[in-house]
Amino acid sequence: MNEENSRNLYDRALSVMPGGVNSSVRAAIEPYPFFVERGDGGHVIDADGNRYIDWVQGLGPLLLGHDLPQPVESAVQKHASNGPMFGAPTPIEVEHAEFVTRHVPSVEMIRFVNSGTEATVSAVRLARAYTGRDKVVVMQGSYHGANDSTLVEGEGAHVHPSSPGIPDDFAEHTIAVPFNDHEAAHHVFEEYGDDIACVLVEPVLANYGIVTPAEEYHETLADLCDDHGSLLVFDEVITGFRVGGLQCAQGKFDIDPDLTTFGKIIGGGFPVGAIGGKAKIMRNFTPSGDVFQAGTFSGHPVTMAAGLETLKFAAENDVYDHVNSLGEQLRRGLTEICADQAPEYTVAGLDSLFKVIFTREGPDDLDGQCEAGCRQRPSCPRYDYCPKNGGDVAAGETDRWRRVFWPQMKEQGIFLSQNQFESQFVSYAHTEADVEETLEAYREAL
Repeated sequence: MNEENSRNLYDRALSVMPGGVNSSVRAAIEPYPFFVERGDGGHVIDADGNRYIDWVQGLGPLLLGHDLPQPVESAVQKHASNGPMFGAPTPIEVEHAEFVTRHVPSVEMIRFVNSGTEATVSAVRLARAYTGRDKVVVMQGSYHGANDSTLVEGEGAHVHPSSPGIPDDFAEHTIAVPFNDHEAAHHVFEEYGDDIACVLVEPVLANYGIVTPAEEYHETLADLCDDHGSLLVFDEVITGFRVGGLQCAQGKFDIDPDLTTFGKIIGGGFPVGAIGGKAKIMRNFTPSGDVFQAGTFSGHPVTMAAGLETLKFAAENDVYDHVNSLGEQLRRGLTEICADQAPEYTVAGLDSLFKVIFTREGPDDLDGQCEAGCRQRPSCPRYDYCPKNGGDVAAGETDRWRRVFWPQMKEQGIFLSQNQFESQFVSYAHTEADVEETLEAYREAL
């Protein structure tokens, strides 16, 4: 496989960009990343002309794949030709806000921003102002963007910043608990309940190997927040408009969070973030309230057009049936392959998310279909071995994924997420032939 152009581009990039990239995960593989020149449906073509089946899909935003359907493409072109941006409200942002509030039950008002990180930073600020409290509860190993309040390591209130450049006293207000641990959640609220502004949680840990919620776990969090006057904040930057369709993961799991952060699909592949929630809380943002939040590019008309038309296309076509069906075929096929070749590994995911997690122990056989996405039912034959939190995923063979498995899949023309923790995504442009080719590659690589 010729990679001369990618290698040269990486050498050039190293001299002008830290690590040669603008987002760390892109350089998570060795000896260098391939550079993508263009997309084609469910595939990407790199700078050397090599073609890959793309299960990364921009790390989640591309629900429809790389080829935009005509309504989406026309809307993008129209709004781009009207002018880059205006520093003033536009009709399209109102239409997009109306669509989201109409379909996501917990969202009565929404504020568009420019990234998932900006959304979570703003949501935490809003929760602290609304409750008059400082402490934020997060899940161990969870990722909520480059947010100084949530980039922590440790357990309980004994956490410290996970990156240089963040003052230690920032972490004093953050509490980390294991995902799916009911007892730990109760303990934290018993000790700190009157000081907790919010619980910030992904409904599915989609940035840490894909871990689904145990039965009643989110109900436990919601009840604890209600009992103690805290806010439940769902981070649906990844799951929003992918898991659970237009009602998002909160609709799938029948949970009514106070606030929700969005990104990725809500912008149709363009830079975006959003905070949505109850009107009585959202109205505390400036200018209707006192909680400062602003951004020059927020509600950018091209992004709003792309996001709205993407969601409308999904609503009017069989998008979710298609991507969820292919996701199920992938998980079923991978389960059979792992049962035969690597029974200690775990197939994770739900709807159009999938991943093989390189766990280190498991049963000798899988006597029955793995119920991936089942909210951790004890009836599943893999229940005792399925990762329940971020620590379980991190204890797997994460280095084997990066150094051995990923390059083997790449050599077979399959583009997977660059580390063990990032999700993989099915798009509307993928086909059953893509699934079959990918399963054959997994079989060979494993």
